[in-house]
Amino acid sequence: MAKPTPGKIAKPNPRKERVATALREALTDAIKADVRDPRVHAADVFTVTRVEMNVDMAVANVYVSVIGSDRVVDGVMTGLHKAAGFLRGPIGRTVGLQHAPELRFILDKSVDMKDKLAEILREDEMKAKAVGRIPGQAEPAPEPTADAAVEPEIAEAPLPLLPAPPPEDKA
Repeated sequence: MAKPTPGKIAKPNPRKERVATALREALTDAIKADVRDPRVHAADVFTVTRVEMNVDMAVANVYVSVIGSDRVVDGVMTGLHKAAGFLRGPIGRTVGLQHAPELRFILDKSVDMKDKLAEILREDEMKAKAVGRIPGQAEPAPEPTADAAVEPEIAEAPLPLLPAPPPEDKA
């Protein structure tokens, strides 16, 4: 097998992407229907956000988003780790893989970050409305004063003279 050339970017593998999408859809259905662990179903909202496969598709990193208290999130993740072996076989058969990948469940923090950024934006909008400016627009620039409108004159300074070269001896 040829080694990749340094400096070249590997092309995305379309089969790997298709399998990852199929795994995400199959896992979403299987977790809702087949997993009976009450810790997994205790979350207010549970979503499989994405699946990333390693190069040989032997391991699938399954990113999940869980909305609930920290205790609920920990319980969901523990339940998913316990159910990973149980889900592996049926998921492999559903997707049509000869070798089902090892499932590794990872808490997706990007959803939490999006929620925090949305909250910051809402607070900014409320502050903008309280001050009387339109949210999303920058504050207008201050009006120039009469003194600032006049450009100062630039005095030209004389260029410094370079020292004369020493006289050459013709002896």
